[in-house]
Amino acid sequence: MDLTQGSNQEKRARAKKMMLWFGMISIVMMFAGLTSAYVVSKSRPDWVSEIEIPSAFIYSTIAIVLSSLTFFLVKKGVQQGKRSTATSLLLVTLLLGLLFVYFQFQGFSEIIASGYYFTGSESTITTSFLYAIVFSHLVHVFAGLLVLLVVIYNHFKEKYQVGQTLGLELGAMFWHFLDFLWVYLILFFYFFR
Repeated sequence: MDLTQGSNQEKRARAKKMMLWFGMISIVMMFAGLTSAYVVSKSRPDWVSEIEIPSAFIYSTIAIVLSSLTFFLVKKGVQQGKRSTATSLLLVTLLLGLLFVYFQFQGFSEIIASGYYFTGSESTITTSFLYAIVFSHLVHVFAGLLVLLVVIYNHFKEKYQVGQTLGLELGAMFWHFLDFLWVYLILFFYFFR
């Protein structure tokens, strides 16, 4: 397919999607570096392998996977002209995203309550890595929540119509990406303790 073909609107849409892909690939590279360093550091004599994955991280995983499903259904609602359904699903997606953040902080609290600290003299290389990786993802989720708020705002301004859903599609792509990234991270932590 020739990327220079099509209307100006189609070219802009392709360019915006390509820029988003480059951004997501950059984020993947960052997390690949962090998780690779985690794996290499496991051979250190001071590595702590008995840290349990907090149950709150499991709940946060459920919340973000469900939010990805509801965001997927938003586009279907808009394409079918069901604005009220799309509105409800967008608000549920936002609520689930906020629940994800809440459970992430609960997970940090569970780890600290178990006697494992992220910084200071009582921290370990293991907890520092865990903190750095999860917190880095959480920063990206905050960016995703901002994107979601922009999508909700544009939805209320009726900018998304049948055949005009580029902003919604870009927001959903980024949100699904964050979902898959977290699922990868939680599986990584489960299998590489």
